[in-house]
Amino acid sequence: MLFRLTNLRMPVERPESDLAALIARCLKIRPTDLARWRILRKSLDARHRDRLEFVYSAVAELADRSAARRIALRGDVAPYQPQPFHDPAPGDRPLRHRPIVVGSGPAGLAAGYYLALKGYRPLILERGRSVKERVPAIRLFDRGGVFQAENNYLFGEGGAGCFSDGKLTCRISGPDVDWVLERFVECGGRPSLVYEQRPHLGSNKLPLVCRNFRRKIEAMGGEYRFGCRLEGIDIGGDRVRGIMTSAGYMAASQVVLAIGHSARDTYRMLFDAGIPIERKAFQLGLRIEHPQQQINQFKYGRDSYLALLGAADYTLSARAGGQRDVYTFCMCAGGIVIPSISEPERFCSNGMSNSRHGSPFANSGLVATLAPDEFGGDGPLAGLELQRHFESVAFGLGGRDYLAPIQSVQDFLANRDPAPRAAIPSSYQRGTRPANLSHVLPPVIAAAIRAALPIMNRKWNGRYLENATLVGPEIRGSSPVRILRDEQSRQPIQLAGLYPVGEGAGYAGGIVTAAVDGLRSARKLVEVFTPPQA
Repeated sequence: MLFRLTNLRMPVERPESDLAALIARCLKIRPTDLARWRILRKSLDARHRDRLEFVYSAVAELADRSAARRIALRGDVAPYQPQPFHDPAPGDRPLRHRPIVVGSGPAGLAAGYYLALKGYRPLILERGRSVKERVPAIRLFDRGGVFQAENNYLFGEGGAGCFSDGKLTCRISGPDVDWVLERFVECGGRPSLVYEQRPHLGSNKLPLVCRNFRRKIEAMGGEYRFGCRLEGIDIGGDRVRGIMTSAGYMAASQVVLAIGHSARDTYRMLFDAGIPIERKAFQLGLRIEHPQQQINQFKYGRDSYLALLGAADYTLSARAGGQRDVYTFCMCAGGIVIPSISEPERFCSNGMSNSRHGSPFANSGLVATLAPDEFGGDGPLAGLELQRHFESVAFGLGGRDYLAPIQSVQDFLANRDPAPRAAIPSSYQRGTRPANLSHVLPPVIAAAIRAALPIMNRKWNGRYLENATLVGPEIRGSSPVRILRDEQSRQPIQLAGLYPVGEGAGYAGGIVTAAVDGLRSARKLVEVFTPPQA
């Protein structure tokens, strides 16, 4: 019999191997009665800086059935029945052509992996380049090189997720999430990813993980084609017949559309083709940066914790009277600010950190939500045009060489222009230029952030804004559009064979949720069709 135990607490100084004795003590059994155990969840309780603890949930199996019958059930000890992973047998409708997956970001990787695993030999199209070509191109750009429109931080193998820090945190749970996390472990992530509260791969590890995904997919019969951009969809009546690409026409009746949130030209093509699209609320704001040592001192209180726990992170939220919620996201402990650019002569910020969190800086997105009726403009693509507008303004303020517009928090709060030659430290590698960041955001978002920052500072006893700077805009946190689909078939109503998935379709908000969404659409395809003949 299995039991779930919650709120198991141990000081951070104690090794995880001591958890077995704690489980036995909690169950009031002998350690020898414990046959197996595993961690379901692990989080850090840092509310008391003089006593930091890890908090665990675990599942335990007892070797002796009579001992299991003696277990006293209570709030923190309960029977455990794991949810099974839904893994359907292939359907019986014939599939003439191999399925096509457009995009190799998290949603495309999960969909492609599952289809390959089930014998469907998917063809995965990626407009950008492989990680082998992508990594040196990005490093060259960071050193001042020329922007490449199809090989950058957003386009290429692994998608935007390949260089977005590798956070695997998500707000959903269940066997589909477990399946996705297990695939990341299988492809090079550490085993603890499956139970950590805030699992993090690191931007240095993600390219290897993406490459391993590709190798496994190819070993199971899948195929990748890089430098292949989707340019049109061939629709006959109420179903997909094929796609037009930069490499030519490809016949296909089943297409998983995992385009990511920055393929703006593809959104326009889909809209012009009559694919149903609507506006969707999205998050935008700035990126705040601090010395990492300052974050460590506030969160840990003593230096000994740093060696045990590594660079500290944080989450904050606030709302001033009459304003909207402002919150931090994608906090990069020991990280750097990076450009999030998919079009020339535009600028947008993001953050990343490597697995060792070795930068002396910490940075985090600082965003609020803009509702669809606040976009202005006409039509469902108005949010894209709003993004483009403020990214163009930011590019001009940065000196037209992809420098990051930067401002001290004090100047931003006072809504005053910074001194033109102000020396403001930042981890952004191409360089910065002082600017008034109120110009790179809609006024309602700038006002909300300006009202929220002092509240966040009070939550940190006046230490949050100390030495803090701002860059921006941070405007690619999520997609401003949603490609409409029926949730049962996972295809647009009256259009069979197209499966919009992930962040680009407006149904996810991070690496894991995007991957789960891709998995579920691939599974729906499998339920209906038999694998194509070789």
